[in-house]
Amino acid sequence: MTSLGIFIRGLLMGAADIVPGVSGGTVAFITGIYDRLLASIRAFDLQCVRLVLRGNIKMAWQHVDGIFLSALLLGIATSILTLAQLVSWLLHTYPVQLWAFFFGLVLASALVLLRQIDAWNTQRILSLACGAAIALWIALSPVANLDIGLAGVFLSGFIAICAMILPGISGSFILVLLGMYSTVLSALKSFDLLFIAVFAAGAVAGLMVFSRFLHWLLQRAHAATMALLTGFLFGSLVVVWPWKQVLTWVLGSHGQLKPAQQIPVFPAQYLAETGLQPTVVLCVVLMLIGFAGVWLIDLKWGVSRTES
Repeated sequence: MTSLGIFIRGLLMGAADIVPGVSGGTVAFITGIYDRLLASIRAFDLQCVRLVLRGNIKMAWQHVDGIFLSALLLGIATSILTLAQLVSWLLHTYPVQLWAFFFGLVLASALVLLRQIDAWNTQRILSLACGAAIALWIALSPVANLDIGLAGVFLSGFIAICAMILPGISGSFILVLLGMYSTVLSALKSFDLLFIAVFAAGAVAGLMVFSRFLHWLLQRAHAATMALLTGFLFGSLVVVWPWKQVLTWVLGSHGQLKPAQQIPVFPAQYLAETGLQPTVVLCVVLMLIGFAGVWLIDLKWGVSRTES
């Protein structure tokens, strides 16, 4: 696999992580680099520390698969920094249409993951149903409020990165549930260095802890774990449904009102509740575009295909 190919996969992962749709972990999974990514993250261990302390930087670099990881991180960072402002503007200006695009992304991602699970049995079906039920419960609950200063920023980074490396759960979706999505986007857009540094510290801590747990879980119950994550993704479709009714509002950190609890509604009810046009035809087209995008990525770089 060339560095350019890894960089492009990083761009796709960054684009996925900036929106509450398909997760970066899903992109890594369907483009065939997921196992290598987990192995590279887990390589930041005591052996790596010992190599660095001995001054053997070259061996430490090889130990963590540095060329792969640096190309991937460069692609992710490039994508996130260039897309943050655009996505923030779209969410403010065309929210329904953007959520429709996200819906297509999530649905296609769920179906791609569903195809990876063979030999369905009772345990895997129950895992799928359990994942969907948990996601529905979380999605229809009031949004949490972690907008509590730097401690909340650190915790948001810790939790979100755990979701970002999971194939099936979007880190941005978790930020939505934590009530921190718009706050994080604003910080990225304005290059708030303190916020970004604290969030990144939380993400690094979460990455080191959760990557090891995930590896252990996938090694011992791979199919059941994937079924659970796929169910979670199907259940999260209610979060990215374009037409929503706001039940309760909360006051944000800058004095603005933010939705605290929303439920999905049909376009006609959305029109009656908000007075805004649901633009159904355009939304369906955007859903299909999002769906086709993920499907094409899977066809090009799916795990069963040859890496390039």
